[in-house]
Amino acid sequence: MSDSNLQQPVTTGNWPGTPAAPEVPAPDKRPPGPWKTAWKKFIHNPFAVVGLFILLIFILAAVFANLIAPYDPTRIDLMFANLPPGTDDHLLGTDELGRDIFSRLVHSSRISLTVGFAVAFVSVVVGTLIGAISGYFGGWIDTIFMRFVDVMYSIPSLFLNILILAIFGSDMTYMILVLAFTSWMGVARLVRGSYLQLREMQYVEAAKAIGVSSWGIIFGHLLRNASAPIIVNATLMVGGAILSESALSYLGLGVQNPDTSWGLMLSNAQEFMLIDPLQALYPGLCILIVVLAVNFIGDGIRDGLDPKKTTIPRRRLDQWRKKYSKSGT
Repeated sequence: MSDSNLQQPVTTGNWPGTPAAPEVPAPDKRPPGPWKTAWKKFIHNPFAVVGLFILLIFILAAVFANLIAPYDPTRIDLMFANLPPGTDDHLLGTDELGRDIFSRLVHSSRISLTVGFAVAFVSVVVGTLIGAISGYFGGWIDTIFMRFVDVMYSIPSLFLNILILAIFGSDMTYMILVLAFTSWMGVARLVRGSYLQLREMQYVEAAKAIGVSSWGIIFGHLLRNASAPIIVNATLMVGGAILSESALSYLGLGVQNPDTSWGLMLSNAQEFMLIDPLQALYPGLCILIVVLAVNFIGDGIRDGLDPKKTTIPRRRLDQWRKKYSKSGT
């Protein structure tokens, strides 16, 4: 046989009568990323979904308060004071000054939710910045920042809030700043601990080797890997800020008339607890429901970002157990 016959290419066709070669399946699509996986886990948590639904209802009520509220929340009509619920088109009745309680609840959600989200945002930004710098650079920078955190922890936050608001006034801007000033320390410690662990990773050494600056590593590489605990802590801080605002307004150092908040409504209703206890019940329930919903959302986000948590239905787990278990149970 000549060399030309030996070098002929082998054809891939099938001989007559031989079965066809199986087709190679197409490669699977790209696996879902961590955030898509976290969202799937989140929507499988019924408490988190219900909490998100309730929080969205309150947010929409705050945004469209002028359309939802049937009356002006600041209108005083002493002829219709302390009306019971459902009287004269007042869904939840009126307070001691004849103001519609439902309208005041709807408008109060604006201030309470604004303070809650604003305080959480400012606290997370400040705490993340200080914790990231402290955890990445270490040394004397870490020592100075952490001693400052210890000093802030040693000061009673409620006393400091009352002192600052008594000096500078009870404007909502001052309230947001003072609540954020006494709430960022936990975020700073959390971020510092994450950065102390992440800065030893190999991709950080690779980023340094190719010339990435320290700030680029801090905010471009490490921050995205430390974002999960920051997001969870931020959601939980919203509920704490709403409670703090309600406490300050209840003490008379928060929102002042003619503006209104749930804490201020509680403060005004304490004088009429024996006459009309429902005036204190309504804002108290709003605070309870919103804070509980935010906590459920935070728990759902934490479970969604936890790689150890699975979303496999219990029915499927039972089927696998019966199929692969030796005992068949």
